[in-house]
Amino acid sequence: MLEEVERWLTRRSWSSGDRPLHQLTDARAADPRRTSVSVVLPALNEEATVGAIVAVIRRELMEKIRLVDELVVIDSGSTDATAAVARAAGARVVHRDAILPRIPALPGKGEVLWRSLLVTSGEIVCFVDADLKDFSADFVSGTVGPLLTDPAVQFVKAMYDRPLGDSAGQGGRVTELVARPLLNLHWPQLAGFVQPLGGEYAVRRSLLERLPFPVGYGVELGLLVDALHTVGLDGLGQVDVGVRRHRHQDGQALGRMAAAIYRTAQLRLSRGHLVRPALTQFERGEDGFVARTHAVDTEERPPMREIAEYAERHAA
Repeated sequence: MLEEVERWLTRRSWSSGDRPLHQLTDARAADPRRTSVSVVLPALNEEATVGAIVAVIRRELMEKIRLVDELVVIDSGSTDATAAVARAAGARVVHRDAILPRIPALPGKGEVLWRSLLVTSGEIVCFVDADLKDFSADFVSGTVGPLLTDPAVQFVKAMYDRPLGDSAGQGGRVTELVARPLLNLHWPQLAGFVQPLGGEYAVRRSLLERLPFPVGYGVELGLLVDALHTVGLDGLGQVDVGVRRHRHQDGQALGRMAAAIYRTAQLRLSRGHLVRPALTQFERGEDGFVARTHAVDTEERPPMREIAEYAERHAA
């Protein structure tokens, strides 16, 4: 590990308990305009978990204390009761297709995160996946804490244990097999991040609006790499929030995720000619193995500040 990263780990890695809630509310009170917080949950068919997450954030961070100003669920086109459950639990629900309708929406998590900037107003934006189980408010208060108390910090990722079933520390298979090797080999300054692909992180709006967003699975790696190049390693941090339990993907879904992440990395390495953006996988059928080819996410959305509607909204 680079000496720079070893020093960064001592200065920019924290535990959620390092900043008590009263310290965070005091920081907000001292400068409420610059410390407003929006929490965004991208959701697609997450009726089983989204309500409990929304309820915890509302109760613990909006009613008991005033840490979060707005809580928005962006529905990616769910066919279940995700929207109704989230709304009943106290979130504002916005459908992906209702945001920036002049640009047809593409499928993918990154698309939803990008569009969320147009329907939120907080100077700090905290993203939380909607499939978490046994959710703790520390995922939000922990990641926004450094942004509220240290103006030099721009981007904070949550870190945590990721059990796979009953096996401790076996989750995050794409992280260990794809993302971590890529980062260590090509962006060694980011080798200190425990969960580089984690979906829970908080970022200053002033940074997010300057970054391109891969529309699919590559969004977390893309944002992290681009944030490093934009604000430097010392502008990034991570906070230990305990344990993350969620719905795990099957092996083929992980393969598609890995391909998208590799392509996102490759684009940032070369900005030139790329390999064929497709992945062929195999499933056993009645007559043997059947090849199925899937497109790899290739689209990226431009920095939000380049979108006319966003610029007009913030000029008003």
